[in-house]
Amino acid sequence: MDPHDEEHKYIIERTNIKAILLDMFAAAFDTSATTVEWTMAELLRHPQVMFNVQQELKDVVGKNRLVEESDLSKLTYLDMVIKESMRLHPVGPLLLPRESIEDITIMGYFIPKKSRVLVNVWSMARDPNVWSDNAQEFFPERFKDSNIDLRGKDLQLIPFGSGRRRCPGMQLGLVNVRLALAQLLHCFEWQLPDGILPSELDMTEKFGLSLPRANHLLVKPTYRLLAQ
Repeated sequence: MDPHDEEHKYIIERTNIKAILLDMFAAAFDTSATTVEWTMAELLRHPQVMFNVQQELKDVVGKNRLVEESDLSKLTYLDMVIKESMRLHPVGPLLLPRESIEDITIMGYFIPKKSRVLVNVWSMARDPNVWSDNAQEFFPERFKDSNIDLRGKDLQLIPFGSGRRRCPGMQLGLVNVRLALAQLLHCFEWQLPDGILPSELDMTEKFGLSLPRANHLLVKPTYRLLAQ
């Protein structure tokens, strides 16, 4: 094959496809685990929200079987909880770097061509001008009867970025998070150890390219489904 042939200039071979899939799986699993941990922490701090999620799971799935992927589309309250968790705890607080393609002035700030641009979604998600005065609170009901989506079309909530360069593993990551959380909350009751109160749970962040918890979440599970 002639590498100078314009028709075949861009070639994706088996090795390229394997590399792309490896990147998607590696990125989706690490970030998914971080999101699950933050969401579980917020639910432990808000027992009523935990109860609401488990009640929805009981109504949709029952207590005689495990959650399946086909159930996820019916778990609307769980989706609100995940949106709120990703709003307060975006795994990539500054997304991936961008580069301006031309000189531009935005809101009085001049950005020269080829400037490195970082989007601070962590700050955007806690802005009271966007989310009202309770922007710092974990309140999933803010998404009730709302069309705000996670996939990048609503710019006030873009944990995966937006446009052509948004996270390519977004759909895989969302399924991972939804299914893992649904199964954890459906199968088990969760308690903090050593008499720790929900208000005492450490929520310190470890800032970096990603935003995991500074300390791992330690909890005690108790099986809650009917005997199989």
